Amino acid sequence: MPRCMGNAGEITYLDWMMSAWGWTLSVSGLALLVALFFGLLVGILRTTPSRALVLIGDAWTELFRNIPVLVQVFLWYFVVPELVPALKTVPSFLLVVLGLGFFTSARISEQVKAGIQSLPRGQRNAGLAMGLTLPQTYRYVLLPVALRIIIPPLTSEAMGIVKNSAVAFAVSVPELIMFARQAQEETSRGIEVYLAVTGLYFVSSIAIFALARVIELRARVPGMVGSAQ
Repeated sequence: MPRCMGNAGEITYLDWMMSAWGWTLSVSGLALLVALFFGLLVGILRTTPSRALVLIGDAWTELFRNIPVLVQVFLWYFVVPELVPALKTVPSFLLVVLGLGFFTSARISEQVKAGIQSLPRGQRNAGLAMGLTLPQTYRYVLLPVALRIIIPPLTSEAMGIVKNSAVAFAVSVPELIMFARQAQEETSRGIEVYLAVTGLYFVSSIAIFALARVIELRARVPGMVGSAQ
């Protein structure tokens, strides 16, 4: 009787697909952490009173937003290691994480900027009038509300980063699309293979949506966008 999972060192196509799914989730999860860190930082810079910081934030956003994600992955894989020899020893997996993370950070910075600018200007002035420094005003007054407001668009970015992780196959990361191409060539069962891979992408996205929905409901700000749902 055929077995779904291999044993004694045997690897079935199901084992292979589950491993590829793990690579897809790993690339997506790490890239999302990179995107959230830099997206938050750049989004804040773009709302500060300093024109120099705003210029730096705008330059970052326009640079990474206007270059296709596949091109950025190729740049990190082929070009950057030639310019920075120390990166030649970095696994391609991590270079894809950086490329995908920086690309998404540009999109998240726009959402962080919009979230902060949607707050009444009096909140910033009130924080400064109470004696808080500008960083403290962001930390204790602006960001706790702005970040709750932008949870829905951040959910879309998290779901999008799972789909965009498919570009990793172009630099030989063994994720789902690479599995699908190789399994289809070996078995000539393209319909079954691609339907299975599609199902895993769907399950991943639905899981992210459900988790984000729970967070959104718990963090909802009364009187703000979506609080009446």
